[in-house]
Amino acid sequence: MTADSPEPAHMPVPTPVHTPADGTERDVSERVFINVSGLRFETQLKTLSRFPNTLLGDPRKRTRFFDPLRNEYFFDRNRPSFDAILYYYQSGGRLRRPMHVPVEIFMEEIKFYEIDDAVIQGFIDDEGLSKEETRPMPTSEFQRQVWLLFEYPDSSRAARLIAIISVMVIIVSIVIFCLETLPEFKSSGDVPGRKATGNETIEEVLHGNPFTDPFFLLETLCIGWFSFEMFMRFISCPSKFAFYKDIMNTIDIVAIVPYFITLGLELAENRANAQQAASLTVLRVVRLVRVFRIFKLSRHSKGLQILGRTLHASMREMALLIFFLIIGIILFSSAVFFAEVDDPDSSFTSIPESFWWAVVTMTTVGYGDMSPVTLGGKIVGSMCAVAGVLTIALPVPVIVSNFSYFYHRETNQDDNSTYTHVTCGRQVTSSDEDNMPKGENKADLSSSCLRGREEISAESVMSGNGMSISPTHSPLNPPTHPQPNFNASPHPSSELQQ
Repeated sequence: MTADSPEPAHMPVPTPVHTPADGTERDVSERVFINVSGLRFETQLKTLSRFPNTLLGDPRKRTRFFDPLRNEYFFDRNRPSFDAILYYYQSGGRLRRPMHVPVEIFMEEIKFYEIDDAVIQGFIDDEGLSKEETRPMPTSEFQRQVWLLFEYPDSSRAARLIAIISVMVIIVSIVIFCLETLPEFKSSGDVPGRKATGNETIEEVLHGNPFTDPFFLLETLCIGWFSFEMFMRFISCPSKFAFYKDIMNTIDIVAIVPYFITLGLELAENRANAQQAASLTVLRVVRLVRVFRIFKLSRHSKGLQILGRTLHASMREMALLIFFLIIGIILFSSAVFFAEVDDPDSSFTSIPESFWWAVVTMTTVGYGDMSPVTLGGKIVGSMCAVAGVLTIALPVPVIVSNFSYFYHRETNQDDNSTYTHVTCGRQVTSSDEDNMPKGENKADLSSSCLRGREEISAESVMSGNGMSISPTHSPLNPPTHPQPNFNASPHPSSELQQ
């Protein structure tokens, strides 16, 4: 290089548009570039500054993700979700999930970007998600084991065995309820064990001896199991008030009470004839309540629970359906009565008598016991049938949609849930087991840690060799992935391009 030769021109180092060296920005109107897994976004600092408590809105929080070589923030996160997250800043707080992004992934992303908890809760409500229910566990070790054994069928093999026995007893009880009405087993006084004879009086029926009848003995065994099961739940439940409020426990009580009322009527003596007749009527009504034992299966059936949630969520639509049916019944029963009133062979003698015809016609049942014979009556009947089809069809899609929603949510929770032992802040690993003192096992460690826990998830269960286990993630508790660390050294351009 000669003296008079011009010095080589040095390539100027590009000054970054945004350099958060001191953690602050001088000009909030500056543009900022955000790279999300290779997809580059561009926005203004004043847009991000609208929510200073979030990851993107706080300069100090987002500094560790800044790449000075490329003058951008780099996030190795889900790209489709970031469209909605950036729109949250641009719109001033509107958070909407993209249709093609699953709820679990989007929940994970908005928690990573530290969106406000109130906004997340609003998003959960908009999505129809419910917060994971937590229930207090009994403080006593024995009560906790019994509670898990009878309340959570998936907690252990013993709990599954008890659930199977309970289902079998329920089925046997329903079969007995049906079989004892057969002619060869039927009791004339609705008392198990009594054969029907035409000359029996109420006194003979009520004061018979049913205690040797096989149906009564089987019924007693079933009630014994139901009572034992309910008693064990009661003594081990963490809250007696919550126990009585649970609808499932109410069903259990309804399933047991009719037996003891029947038994009390059997053992009662010295009744007058009028009292005996009243007792027989009460006995028949009480025994009819036994059919509600079939709802005990809902404790062990996810399908019945989903159906119950669907009906509860569709109460407004069902009430609307009944309201429309009532209007149609009154309208068409009045019309068919006046259309048939002059025909001597007409079976429509009054408007209340026509209610039955309107009901079976609008519901497209059509028993045929009542039918119009005049031209006007047939026209009214045709209009009634068409109106009934339209009335029933309108709210049905909403009910089906609710059922589909609850069904898929339950299925997704079952598929996405994995379980780990609940410990004192960390999982019990095989190395922990090797380093345990002699005489202490994994179950003891988990058990001692659980004694310090006051609450456990409603879905928490007990493993075969340990204590409680719970889902590691759910739509409201997504799995945490290691966040990218940009503090050490910036990414080479080749890696960023990849």
